[in-house]
Amino acid sequence: MKEYRVLITKDAKADLRRHLGYIKRQFGNTQAIRNVRNDFAETAASLSVIAGSIREPDSPALKTRGLKRVNLSEHDYLLLFRVKDGRAEIIRMFHFLEDYENKLR
Repeated sequence: MKEYRVLITKDAKADLRRHLGYIKRQFGNTQAIRNVRNDFAETAASLSVIAGSIREPDSPALKTRGLKRVNLSEHDYLLLFRVKDGRAEIIRMFHFLEDYENKLR
């Protein structure tokens, strides 16, 4: 089974900080912040094994950019990433309710 080197871009890290900041401001729930951060880390780590097996997206907005999507397993967030040259590069993180396809334009 092929393994991928997982990279997290500055934009994806900024997205994570933005979402965690929102949880802190709105709910003040430090346990929820830890849980989302851990879910992000676990999902990112899993890409080292599963990145190549995730199907191509139906979305033209993702397909034309060579992006794939993976959902966090325990929370309503998704990661957009690309697979290239043995790497899985996480480029953005969005909440399920965000219009991420238009935000990529």
